Amino acid sequence: MNALPDGILVGWYGDDFTGAAAVMEVLSFSGLPSVLFLDVPTSAQLARFPDMRGIGIAGTSRSQPPEWMQENLPGIFAYLRSLGAPISHYKICSTLDSSPEIGSVGRAIDLAQPIFESDWVPLLLAAPAIRRYQAFGHLFAGAGDGVYRLDRHPVMSRHPVTPMAESDVARHLSRQTDKPIRLLDLEMLAADPAQMPDLVHGGVITALDAITTGDLARLGRFIWENRGDGLFAVGSQGLEYALVGHWLDAGLVAPPCQPEDAAGSQQTIVVSGSVSSVTAAQIDWALANGFEAVRLDACALLSGKTRSESEIDRVLNVARKIVKAGRDPLIFSAKGPDDPAVPAFRAAAEASDCPRGQANHLIGRTLGIVLDRLLRQSGVRRVVISGGDTSGHATRQMEIFALTALAPTVPGAALFHAHSQDPQYQGLQLALKGGQMGTPDYFGWIRHGGGTAGKRRIEP
Repeated sequence: MNALPDGILVGWYGDDFTGAAAVMEVLSFSGLPSVLFLDVPTSAQLARFPDMRGIGIAGTSRSQPPEWMQENLPGIFAYLRSLGAPISHYKICSTLDSSPEIGSVGRAIDLAQPIFESDWVPLLLAAPAIRRYQAFGHLFAGAGDGVYRLDRHPVMSRHPVTPMAESDVARHLSRQTDKPIRLLDLEMLAADPAQMPDLVHGGVITALDAITTGDLARLGRFIWENRGDGLFAVGSQGLEYALVGHWLDAGLVAPPCQPEDAAGSQQTIVVSGSVSSVTAAQIDWALANGFEAVRLDACALLSGKTRSESEIDRVLNVARKIVKAGRDPLIFSAKGPDDPAVPAFRAAAEASDCPRGQANHLIGRTLGIVLDRLLRQSGVRRVVISGGDTSGHATRQMEIFALTALAPTVPGAALFHAHSQDPQYQGLQLALKGGQMGTPDYFGWIRHGGGTAGKRRIEP
């Protein structure tokens, strides 16, 4: 075959909004136009995006229990299957943050297999572009100047909902599914995995090692040549990096043009529900470079409707004054894992008998309500939402039904163009950033229009 098939190449569902957006980013900036819907699209919504090569749906299953998955995922998987794409991708975080109780990847696979009936399920987590690696079945991730095994990672080992205490992919996943899990390790990849049929038959989950972009391209070929009549795959945006790498090597797609940055914005609004130390450094940089802090008292949200509404009004009034003065508000619930607000919120949630997951959702929804009201009152046209779970719950408070890629920044945290029936939101420029993503100057980078690393502009 010397050409890719016509139509949709990849259909995907992201278990959080930032991850779902990262898939669109890889495809779009590789010259394969793609769109991300915030829910299963209507026929009218889909018709607005003809000739797409990738169609995605952003979700929140990473922060949901298995009961929610049972109720919601089969319909979404059936829709993806109806697209007829050669690859259907359940997009998860490259750090596999999940547990049997919350965001269970194994449960998602169990629900998908009867629908897709794939002979095998590739599990590709590595994404060297964002410093995520898998070697001999163990996950590693970069943080600062180092690379850490996941169970020793300074951020992921302290995740507030799904702390990672296990770096062995198969052992971690075996707590979530009874399906057999096999490994295509680095030595096997350097040989000829095509001679190992047990990796692609029998409904097995096959975890795939990779530490370089060359490894990804070889895996992309392996996956593409063993896709059958339609393959269900699980993993990070490393899956798309792998496929695009193979398609480029095979001459099936042309090398993409360098994506342009966007113009600088007169004003930018940032909201953050992340408690990552990476986000904490970004908040510190932003407050030292022209952004103004507005702290949301998350405990107030657990104290009844009257106090919750009062806190929303207070935050909104402070932020509105900042915008009116021509400055950039940064609204956040905590500054990193060591912020006293984090244990205080946990204690308040326990005292009010509010499950931790539901309490975290409340922060995201509240930030979305504040953002929606502030945008409608201010007319600001560029926004950053920080935090993977926060992005999903906050964005759902806004009248947006789809996103397309606008400008790159760091891999996995691009600037997007919003699509809406509401003129207030049509054309809004929106960046969704996972807690671990981005350099310290990320918020300034977005304020000045993004761009690749060599072109970024970060002046205050």
